[in-house]
Amino acid sequence: MRLPRVPIVIALLAVAALAAVRTAPSAEAAQVMRAADPSVLRVGSTYHSVQSTGGGISVRSASSPDGLAGATARQVWSDTRNLGEIWAPEFSMEGGRFYIHFSGGRSAAHRMYVISSTSAAAGYGAETKVALPDDRWAIDGSMFTFNGQRWFVWSGWAGDTNVEQNLYIARMSSPSASTGARYVISQPRESWERVVGNPFINEGPEPIRDPNGQLHITYSANGSWSDQYCIADLRLRAGGDPTYVWDWYKSNGCLFGSNRSTMMAGWDPTVNVNGPGHHTFVLLNGDIATSPPAGPRFPLMFHAVPKGTPYSWANRYWYTGTFCWWGNVTYSRANVPGPNTDTGFGLKFFE
Repeated sequence: MRLPRVPIVIALLAVAALAAVRTAPSAEAAQVMRAADPSVLRVGSTYHSVQSTGGGISVRSASSPDGLAGATARQVWSDTRNLGEIWAPEFSMEGGRFYIHFSGGRSAAHRMYVISSTSAAAGYGAETKVALPDDRWAIDGSMFTFNGQRWFVWSGWAGDTNVEQNLYIARMSSPSASTGARYVISQPRESWERVVGNPFINEGPEPIRDPNGQLHITYSANGSWSDQYCIADLRLRAGGDPTYVWDWYKSNGCLFGSNRSTMMAGWDPTVNVNGPGHHTFVLLNGDIATSPPAGPRFPLMFHAVPKGTPYSWANRYWYTGTFCWWGNVTYSRANVPGPNTDTGFGLKFFE
């Protein structure tokens, strides 16, 4: 069973310059607020973040990502039905409505729920349970549209016991209901994502589309209670089927992490923080169709622990960072169906 989340301290760092350079800038953390698992989107010139606040969900709005730190937290939903632990609310937009998907429950009872409103920071009604295939333990769900189809990706169990957390994808007929089966797209089976386990974990999936139009699902690997927590990438091959696991190619190591031994060749570990993970791409309207082009850097938010500080949930901070696309990156694999390599865009993350 995944360990319960606790309130954490967050720090937001100023977003780095948007020039695409190849060295990671240094940064200083500034303690500002308590929260976990950032999710941020931009609507016009306003940035909205959502966070779990004990027995509820709160939204902040500001004119810049780092301005969210000082913004008023408006509670938009309360756990009046006593669902239990409220984890990882995730913002999205569709048809002029804001949707917040989140996990609620205790122990093996965790399931995904959704609330919605026409306003980012008010007007949400009661939660609706998301009808996912097989009705298994589920957390960290994210809704997005790709090639005209609404999709949902999440971290879950194959059965009723916590052997490992896999990434699943399903087609959605609405923001609260799936259609068809769930399909596994990633399992924590590589050595670099099995450094810390019991269980071994793939979680925090975040969809984004690269400049070639290919779908990526970046995610967090290794236990969130360890400084081995890191971000990796799944890239759907050109023309691939999102429901077919062998059309997905996994990065050969962490793309954003603090331990050199688990980093993909050509990627360097972080300088200022340990265990970066559970990130959010700050996209216009939260829509992957607005994913950035190749070249400049764009805003990113993630949580981590400052180097020199004991690694614990209580010591995690939010940070603003940046990311950019990195061309001609080959992901390789062996002893599975399909070609052994796939070359395309990868990602570089910066503190």
